[in-house]
Amino acid sequence: MAGSRQYPDEPSGPFPAPPTTIEDREGRSIEIQAPSAFTDETLGDVVEMYTEFDPTDRAQGIPPTGEERIRNWLETIGDDSINVVARHDGDVVAHAMLVPDTDDPSAIGHDADIEWELAIFVLQAYQQAGIGTTLLENLLGHAAELGIRRVWLTVERWNNPAIALYERVGFESTGTESFEQEMAIRLGTG
Repeated sequence: MAGSRQYPDEPSGPFPAPPTTIEDREGRSIEIQAPSAFTDETLGDVVEMYTEFDPTDRAQGIPPTGEERIRNWLETIGDDSINVVARHDGDVVAHAMLVPDTDDPSAIGHDADIEWELAIFVLQAYQQAGIGTTLLENLLGHAAELGIRRVWLTVERWNNPAIALYERVGFESTGTESFEQEMAIRLGTG
């Protein structure tokens, strides 16, 4: 069911979809993948990335800290979420996800009006190298292939690099609440 959130009238895209390999600004070969599900190995790799994540870069309480809390968080959202990871030399260095904004899990995949909340995290050593942009574009491309049309996020108002990234790919500001800026994008059909 559609919420009260505002979305741009015009869709953005098309966006590329994984799998893809890029060379980042540091000359590293980065593989972008969309695991169909979190296998034990993939889940372990993503958990490992988050255990290395600098807690000062957490936003709005995520990712949680501590291996057990991270694993529980990913397992809780993992079944219904759409995930894309970036790997360097086999290690996960970035993770982006879309989580359905619905109380009715049976509607997922069947209701084009479902809104999806976006979250993206890039390990500090891999930031400012173009990985976040590529990961975000591939997540949106993958989402469009799956029929997802409406994506939203919140970002801390003072996080100018993140806001600039979201605007570059087509997100528009839709509202501000004290410390957070809400943004939304409408995806095209391809």
